[in-house]
Amino acid sequence: MRRIAIVGAALGALALFGATIFGATNGVQPPVNEGYGEFVYVPAGPFKMGDNVGDGLPRERPVHTVDLDAFYIAKYETTNGEWRKFRDDAGYDDVKYWPGGRVVPKDQVPYWTQANNHGGGTPNSDDYPVLGVNWDSAVAYCNWVSAKTGKKYRLPTEAEWEKAARGTDQRRYPWGNEIERSDANYVGSETFDTGMKVGSFPKGVSPYGVYDMAGNVWEWCSDWYQRDYYSVSPKKNPKGPATGAYRVVRGGSFFVEAFDLRTYGRGAAWPSFQSHRMIGFRAAREP
Repeated sequence: MRRIAIVGAALGALALFGATIFGATNGVQPPVNEGYGEFVYVPAGPFKMGDNVGDGLPRERPVHTVDLDAFYIAKYETTNGEWRKFRDDAGYDDVKYWPGGRVVPKDQVPYWTQANNHGGGTPNSDDYPVLGVNWDSAVAYCNWVSAKTGKKYRLPTEAEWEKAARGTDQRRYPWGNEIERSDANYVGSETFDTGMKVGSFPKGVSPYGVYDMAGNVWEWCSDWYQRDYYSVSPKKNPKGPATGAYRVVRGGSFFVEAFDLRTYGRGAAWPSFQSHRMIGFRAAREP
């Protein structure tokens, strides 16, 4: 009897292990890390996008239902250490990775050598977010990682970004509906406002386990910006308007007030401008 009980327990443990490995228990997939940071899974399904609280701007309305395919998103903002892999690789100067074939010169990022901004060219800076990377450069990085891994890396769409930040319960911030200093890096967090190490605010994690989606640095999305896009957005996997002058940025930064950290807050910036100290990015990955 004892032997039968032991065998039965072992088989039960094996079954549970297999269910966990293959996501059979709840459909959640484990994080992936192919050498360019950890990426967490956001399952397929609908969520309500936009300002449901009523404290926002017209460009954040109307609230509308969006249905997204599953995707992965970086657990942390792209760090100096991760960016350095690209910057130091021969592929950095390969025009095939760059939008329009225009390579941004390495010395054009002014914050890389600034210690007060924890630039990647200064000591002990690997875990800080890379600053001042324009949209073209962020896209080039994603294209380069795609070539290295054989998987599709890209910037998240605006809709993907918002779902990863707030989940499906329409929360105001990634962690809930109220904000405290211990939740995020926004203006006044330090004597000199700049980026902090990624993951410095564990209380501020999103429902999917994503860090720093409020504050620290604004984050590029793939979409062109259009003020009234929500009125015409398709329900399934919206990707933004076909053209525009500015690209969407999300999440707020170390240099803005708490209001701009809302999960549904929308911003925009010129994609080729190199001197946005407050802007970084995080990548998405297709399953």
